[in-house]
Amino acid sequence: MTTQHLPSHDPAPLAIEARDLVKTFGATRALDGFDLSVPTGQVTGFLGPNGAGKSTAIRVFLGMLRADSGTARVLGQDAWADQVAIHRRLAYVPGDTSLWPNLTGGEAIDVLARLGGPGHGRHRTGDRDRRNELLERFELDPTQKARTYSKGNRQKVALVAALASDAELFVFDEPTSGLDPLMEAVFTDEVRSLREAGRTVLLSSHILAEVEKLCDTVTIIRAGRAVESGTLAEMRHLTRSTVSATLEQGPDAGPAGSADASGWAGLEGVHDLAVDGRRLRFDVDHHRMTEVLGMLARTGVQNLTIAPPSLEDLFMRHYGDRVERP
Repeated sequence: MTTQHLPSHDPAPLAIEARDLVKTFGATRALDGFDLSVPTGQVTGFLGPNGAGKSTAIRVFLGMLRADSGTARVLGQDAWADQVAIHRRLAYVPGDTSLWPNLTGGEAIDVLARLGGPGHGRHRTGDRDRRNELLERFELDPTQKARTYSKGNRQKVALVAALASDAELFVFDEPTSGLDPLMEAVFTDEVRSLREAGRTVLLSSHILAEVEKLCDTVTIIRAGRAVESGTLAEMRHLTRSTVSATLEQGPDAGPAGSADASGWAGLEGVHDLAVDGRRLRFDVDHHRMTEVLGMLARTGVQNLTIAPPSLEDLFMRHYGDRVERP
């Protein structure tokens, strides 16, 4: 699939810039000419299924892996050559946090803040209030030993350590893995606060609703390549909206000038037509919307709903899978 680079209207400098990255592991090509741009002061979503190359790309950005070819610059510096300097300026939370089993959660947070690793970054000196606020928000008991923590609580440790830091760039790789919906909502609020403070976030996730709520721009990766990049508004223009309508009469008995059911099904730009009495439901390409609305008006409509495509629709479209709707 050819990568589609959509026009950017934001002149913000790039916090991460990757061009033509290639990384192989034996016969497996994890990154295959991968490109990514993360504007400063924005939240960039990074979507793809397991095995698509998300975590490999993030490890390259963090200097944990060296790309076979291509370039990766983070905060204006070379991701591999300048990794130590870069790590002082960013915070990172992986999708599965490992902790020292004999340390308490609070001790682990302190170690992460001082030594790096999940959640590392420049710690706000003396800002214990911020740390305590995050502990309360995430409902984490810092006095318990890490070995007693569930996966969700281990994630909370990494999140508290990261969010309590004074990093310029936050890299989250499936950060809400193991969290319940209430804690996911807390994370969402914290990311919004980061954006309001002018910080930069790269959010890798398979939770499409999470990305849809938070991200200014999105990059979709498949088989090591970026298959789509742009703002949500730009990307939605490339897909279809869902139309649900109740007609004044059935589609086979409309007034003169209206189409019968077979006419609707054969209309260019209309997909997955479903007819139930006087009710119609179908997907329509955006560039055919005016024609379809005119046709509905001539038919006579009692009520009409047009739902713009969700990020899930857009994401699944790249993998040839049908999105099942309730």
